[in-house]
Amino acid sequence: MPSASPQSTPLDAAIALQRAGRGAEALAHYRRLRPKYPRDFRLLHLGGTVLLQLGQGAEAVEWLESAARINPKVGATQMCLAMALAMVERRDAAAARFREALKLDAGNAELWTNYGLFLLHGGQSVEALAALEQAVKRKPDSAAPLMQLGRVYLALGKPVESLACQERALALAPQDSAVHTVRAQALYGCHRIDEARAEFERALELDPGDFRAASYRLMLLHYLDDLSREQIAEEHRAFGRRCPAGEPPKATGTVSRDPSKRLRVAFLSPDMRNHSVAFFLEPLLEHLPKAEIEIVLYHDHFTRDETSARLRSHAAIWREFGGRDDAWVERTVRADAPDILVDLAGHTGFNRQPLLARRLAPVQVTYLGYPDTTGGRAMDFRFTDAWADPVGVADALHTEQVVRFAQTAWSFKPPPTAPAVVAPPCAGGGAPVFGSFNNFSKLSPATLRLWARLLAAVPGSRLLLKGQDVGGIVTRQAVEAGIEPERLQILPTMVGVAEHLAAYARIDVALDPLPYHGTTTTCEALWMGRPVVTLAGDRHVRRVGVSLLHAAGQADCVASTPDEYVEIAAALAGDPERLASRVAGLRAQMAAGPLLDHAGQARRFADALRSCWLSRNEPNAAS
Repeated sequence: MPSASPQSTPLDAAIALQRAGRGAEALAHYRRLRPKYPRDFRLLHLGGTVLLQLGQGAEAVEWLESAARINPKVGATQMCLAMALAMVERRDAAAARFREALKLDAGNAELWTNYGLFLLHGGQSVEALAALEQAVKRKPDSAAPLMQLGRVYLALGKPVESLACQERALALAPQDSAVHTVRAQALYGCHRIDEARAEFERALELDPGDFRAASYRLMLLHYLDDLSREQIAEEHRAFGRRCPAGEPPKATGTVSRDPSKRLRVAFLSPDMRNHSVAFFLEPLLEHLPKAEIEIVLYHDHFTRDETSARLRSHAAIWREFGGRDDAWVERTVRADAPDILVDLAGHTGFNRQPLLARRLAPVQVTYLGYPDTTGGRAMDFRFTDAWADPVGVADALHTEQVVRFAQTAWSFKPPPTAPAVVAPPCAGGGAPVFGSFNNFSKLSPATLRLWARLLAAVPGSRLLLKGQDVGGIVTRQAVEAGIEPERLQILPTMVGVAEHLAAYARIDVALDPLPYHGTTTTCEALWMGRPVVTLAGDRHVRRVGVSLLHAAGQADCVASTPDEYVEIAAALAGDPERLASRVAGLRAQMAAGPLLDHAGQARRFADALRSCWLSRNEPNAAS
């Protein structure tokens, strides 16, 4: 039996502070009381929960284990102990405690919710789905389990099911900004971009301090046709001004002025997995000079796969940040003391922009994963190239210093399972087939209208797309844009890389969307021998194709007007013999260019990193 409770006044004071959100003060009370009441279950349990809330996992484990030894039959204690064990990466022990908690308190919806999130962060999305369904079953009148269930559906690539969860959650909690945020993400997954934008803005009306929603909204703006580059730049600057930096940013890490010192360079990304960012990062990591650069990789996602394992093999330090709070991540990064921190997420999902505003390294660079400035006050440099971000005009749109470190900002590693290039279908006498395998969210109304003009200009031609046509929305939008249904075919999403790449054999000419160009899809199409036609625009997101096509020796496929876009694509499809010749030589031409010059690109990247570090590390340089 636990000893009698301590005098009510001191413990009640601590509890009141804890309920008021003043965790640090409550913890101080609990710590003062513990020596007097070392076997008081309630004290140990509550003190452990505060430590858990404050992100102090190791100490939380000690307090909660003590509480569990005194009374092992309390499900809430077992649940909190499981969460603390997960925080310190003791996942097997955490799973055992969760199972014990469920034996004791199987009707607890909060327990099932936390167990589901634990499974999700461990990459067990299917199991997480089952757990959260149990949470909803046990508390159907609560918005929180429904919202989290919707998050799991998003992780499983099921935006329609996620949206249904958020609709139910909103009926229960219409003023909950978090539910509106997840609903916005589900709408985006359903390619309902305008509605997603409105939903993000509703979330921010309810909670102006929700910087995750604000960040995701910035990403969404790039899919819209109606905003100028200056408007989007100002939106990013406004985010940077509002984003709380906490204490004034202070440089951390080494203070050595030795220009030849080995630099510790950390890369932070949620995409060190089977993701397009990883595809472009891997060839750089393979060839970075290890004698000059110590590679640290921070994987900020719960999914780990074969790509993760390959990337990890190039790192001196690999850390898992998925599901960790900002405070834990900040402590870890500061303890590692990188000289340079390279952010690969920008304002894409699972980013850490509010944390980066606190300056975690003497030099902070954004690169690769995001097509724009971050707007962050503590982000020093953005790596790109002069085709994607022309000198002069683009500089004024950035809060970072723009570093054009190479002829093209990308380094493409073709998948080893890529099939051989085959002749275009029209070379065998068939009607021309245009195609695009881009994310359907990039297929703006302006894109579909332009493609309708192209089909009208090439009698008998067809359009082949590939992706998840949620609710038939893409088909409906294509018909509204003037594309006849019988000339449109949509292939389902393909899981295997080889199968996906083999589908390029079914098209003659690939089409880049607007206003948001493709990147991985453009490289894949070129590698599979299919020319890509792009329309050059006035900002990075509308100029990625310009950079990639110049790097691949395909500058003649870059259009400057919509009319020219149609003319180029129609001309390619209208001369099957000439097209077949281009197709046959395209892979070799691409291989001889800078996109596949991995060693050279890594050398240029390393030199740029050192130059940035030296410029920030000079005496009297800005901090």
